[in-house]
Amino acid sequence: MNMPAARTGHLSRSRLYEKISAILLKQIIKGEIPVGRKLPTERNLALSFDVNRSTIREALKKLESLEVIEIRHGDGVYVKDYLESPSLDLIYALFYMDDALDADILMTLLEVRGILVPEMAANAACNRTSEHLEELRRAVFESAGRSVLERDMAVHHVIARASGNILYLILLNFFNRFFVDFGHLYFDVPENAERSVRFHRDIYEAIRRADPEQTRQVMREVLVYAQQAIRAYIERIKERGETA
Repeated sequence: MNMPAARTGHLSRSRLYEKISAILLKQIIKGEIPVGRKLPTERNLALSFDVNRSTIREALKKLESLEVIEIRHGDGVYVKDYLESPSLDLIYALFYMDDALDADILMTLLEVRGILVPEMAANAACNRTSEHLEELRRAVFESAGRSVLERDMAVHHVIARASGNILYLILLNFFNRFFVDFGHLYFDVPENAERSVRFHRDIYEAIRRADPEQTRQVMREVLVYAQQAIRAYIERIKERGETA
């Protein structure tokens, strides 16, 4: 198995196991450690990374939770096919695998969001209560002191709860783990922030009227706009040789 050329003794001891798990995960995804391969023993891994065995044990537990390895007690640790992992946390790990935002995964995430969230909004228009509507009104019209990003997340959170489908809420929370980090790519641009303010008012009105088709359309249009704006931004910084 190919191991990193540099030893890791210089790394911060704080959460060192996460850095080691990230190195191993990267090797697994790149195929440098193939599916079915048995990893070296904890002792040998500890020697390779210049850390103690408890740190290696924590790193392996992290990879096991992502379901990219299988720990067979009394036998060893084997690499699994990461494409068969059901773990949403694997997406987050992939997103930051090189300690920087992965633009391709970001665009894929936005694509998936663009499919799910309009349906979430349509359900909210059908299932919302008067309490949900009042919460949404406050999020849209009484959010002084909040940034547009914070207001946008609050609006989507109310809509997710109003949908009546707990899975939408959980998935939205998952998406928000990323948006907190890359939201500036969109909301720091004044015209995008203004577009979101209009969206908040339009989505409130569509949900107030309990109109699922209009609600779906309003949500779809703003998500397409955001996806295009972020793609254009990423292309510009790539041309300049920068990172997001």
